[in-house]
Amino acid sequence: MKILIVGAGATGGYFGARLAEAGRDVTFLVREQRAGFLKRRGLRIAGLEQELRIEPKVLTAGELGERFDVVLLTVKAAGLQSAIADVAPAVGPDTLIVPFLNGMAHMDALAAAFGAEKVLGSVVHLIGTINGDGDVAILAPMARWTLGEQDGGPSARLERLVAEVSVPGIDVIEAPNGLDAMWQKWVFIVAAGVVTCLMRGPVGDIAAVPGGAAFVAGVVAETAAVAVAAGFPVPEAEQANTLAFLTAPGSAFTSSLYRDVTAGLPNEGEHIVGDFARRAAELGVATPLLDLALLQLRVHGVART
Repeated sequence: MKILIVGAGATGGYFGARLAEAGRDVTFLVREQRAGFLKRRGLRIAGLEQELRIEPKVLTAGELGERFDVVLLTVKAAGLQSAIADVAPAVGPDTLIVPFLNGMAHMDALAAAFGAEKVLGSVVHLIGTINGDGDVAILAPMARWTLGEQDGGPSARLERLVAEVSVPGIDVIEAPNGLDAMWQKWVFIVAAGVVTCLMRGPVGDIAAVPGGAAFVAGVVAETAAVAVAAGFPVPEAEQANTLAFLTAPGSAFTSSLYRDVTAGLPNEGEHIVGDFARRAAELGVATPLLDLALLQLRVHGVART
């Protein structure tokens, strides 16, 4: 299968490097500056037992003319619309589009641009960043990729893709329902983002003060209620795990949204929390804690895509 990866940041870079290392036909679509960097230095993955380096095939938008079997969208929400425009020449009648973005708003945008039937449900778990050298730095030994059809059930194209991307260094899971898997992750990252952004600290500090654990429980309950109303209930065991994780004594965990916000970086506050709040309102579910966190982000001008 010919695979086009849009973006070569931490997530796209890692998964693309692993696929290329295993002999898969991988091309990266990146901006000119990143393309020049990758051509000079190669794509390097640090933080592993042994550094991985590949010589990637790289294209920029102006050079894209052929069609691909699979398009992996690994951009942030802010780059989604430009990525959709850039990648259009690569999308043929049978092209599969697999997004790596968090939340659900991008699914509507991709359906409008290419048709919902082309888009698979997809959830990625990876803890990594781009370091000072411009390389991908892996911060924890986890690289999990969950794939599933939006309407659930098996399919020949899903099985073929799962077989193609099941390579060393990537734990690939075929989900019974792709949208259900996406909602479960979305509920968690909204809860984590609301808790850490509203309280401005790691979860261990929040849980350690009077009322902290009860506050976290309230946020988890709000997000779970929205998922139920939307038709994607989170299993009780998963809710319990989330609550335990976000109230773990002494934990230094903070959400990626919190880290972006406090660092003054572009963030996905509206894409992740704002869209969740909008859907909650449409479903008639009260989310006062979530709404308060979103208001705080907006007042301080940091909830932006």
